[in-house]
Amino acid sequence: MTSTLQPASTTEAVNRPGRWLALGVLVLAVLLVAVDATVLGLATPYISEDLQPSGTQLLWIGDVYSFVIAGLLVSMGSLGDRIGRKRILLVGATAFGAISVFNAYATTPEMMIVARALLGVAGATLMPATLALIRNLFHDPRERSLAVGIWGATASAGTAVGPIVGGFLLEHFWWGSVFLINLPVMAVLVLVGIKLLPESRTANPGPWDLVSVVLSLVGMIGVVYAIKEAATHGFAWTTLAAGLLGAAALYGFVRRQLRLPTPLLDMRLFRNCGFSGAVLADLLTILGLSGLVFFLSQYLQLVQGRRPFEAGLAELPAAIGAVVAGLVAGRAARRFSVRAVVSGGLAAIGLALAALTVLGQSTGYPLLGAALLVVGVGAGFSFTVTADVILSSVPKEQAGSASAVSETAYELGAALGIAALGSIVTGVYRDFTGPAGTPAAAHESLGGAVEAAAHMPAHNAGIMLDAARTSFVDGLTLAAGVGATVLLAAAVAAWFLLRGQELEDGAPEHT
Repeated sequence: MTSTLQPASTTEAVNRPGRWLALGVLVLAVLLVAVDATVLGLATPYISEDLQPSGTQLLWIGDVYSFVIAGLLVSMGSLGDRIGRKRILLVGATAFGAISVFNAYATTPEMMIVARALLGVAGATLMPATLALIRNLFHDPRERSLAVGIWGATASAGTAVGPIVGGFLLEHFWWGSVFLINLPVMAVLVLVGIKLLPESRTANPGPWDLVSVVLSLVGMIGVVYAIKEAATHGFAWTTLAAGLLGAAALYGFVRRQLRLPTPLLDMRLFRNCGFSGAVLADLLTILGLSGLVFFLSQYLQLVQGRRPFEAGLAELPAAIGAVVAGLVAGRAARRFSVRAVVSGGLAAIGLALAALTVLGQSTGYPLLGAALLVVGVGAGFSFTVTADVILSSVPKEQAGSASAVSETAYELGAALGIAALGSIVTGVYRDFTGPAGTPAAAHESLGGAVEAAAHMPAHNAGIMLDAARTSFVDGLTLAAGVGATVLLAAAVAAWFLLRGQELEDGAPEHT
């Protein structure tokens, strides 16, 4: 049985008029999320100067979005399967735009953290819905591979558009303007999506289990929070309690899904080795990348002294590589193999991160630009093929849940990466030795050190900043080494887990 509200024959589904225009609307949602994620890194120094958060608050501003979105993605993906993926996408996009205004006008670190958390609630509705709608719009496997490639390429393009547009805005306006750029994109998405997107949902979905929703949210936030706190401050009773509460909630969530006649998430999806391998590859990849990427914008601006717009342009090679690789990834996986393309992509990222372990304060751009290009190519190949594997390994009526699992792995990896690798950077940074009179705020973050230097005698300020920048780079290179190790391990795991996995080919599927 087809999961769309407008039943159609296979031929009609394959040749649905306007499906490529509808894809254009879906990738706008992806662009919305990608741009928001990347502009935050550029705006961090300005947020630090204006709101003066502590080092811990700064990390929360960076990763609370991922915490909340990781806890709600499965619930929102399942809700979309039930009430309609088009409906939840449009409601979520509207909320995303409105809450972006709240982010832009936050006046305290605590308000900013709350605003980012609420943005995570809205963001959790967007990504699963876009992938699930692609699954229902494109029934021909080759067309779907290209559509997924365009979807992934747009996400990568957003990582380029975000810093460049954000850099321009930061040079001419206040930092809150980087969040307001979401408004016009959201407006176009909603107005055009109402006309072009077909509604789709599961035919007989059953009730949306609120107990499962709570267990999922408490479990994900509890576990990720415990890991973050342990990495930053070491083990404490409160950290252990949060971790145990999260683990117990996740255990209860899994047990409940196995008993429910219509579960929020069908745990049998994980019996498919290709599905499980693709999800694990995504999680490890983002874990190894995200913490490093979060601090790279600070390196370009606060260590090398680049202007925000120039820093945005410096990160462009990664997006270019990912866009090109994403568009040809499906063809490459069919010509060679899924595991060769995914493992090769992950290994390339790992080697590029390993090259970044030699970064210094005055490292020339050719090394950094080349490494970012390789990272982009590797990510474009890996993410596009794993997304295709995840989508094609489940029935259409489970597309929302499967997409949500994929995005949960992505967001969980981002949260863990920022928590673990970010804590490595912060931990190494805090130990720098400054001259007499160095304020405590300078040890909280590099942005805090730059701000403190403005109120110190010139000679002492120079010595303090040099020590702070050296310590920051030491932390960054250590995090790059850890990230490289994680990525190379992920490449090996993907080689074995994706053995025998192939992308669909030939005639379109029957509904």
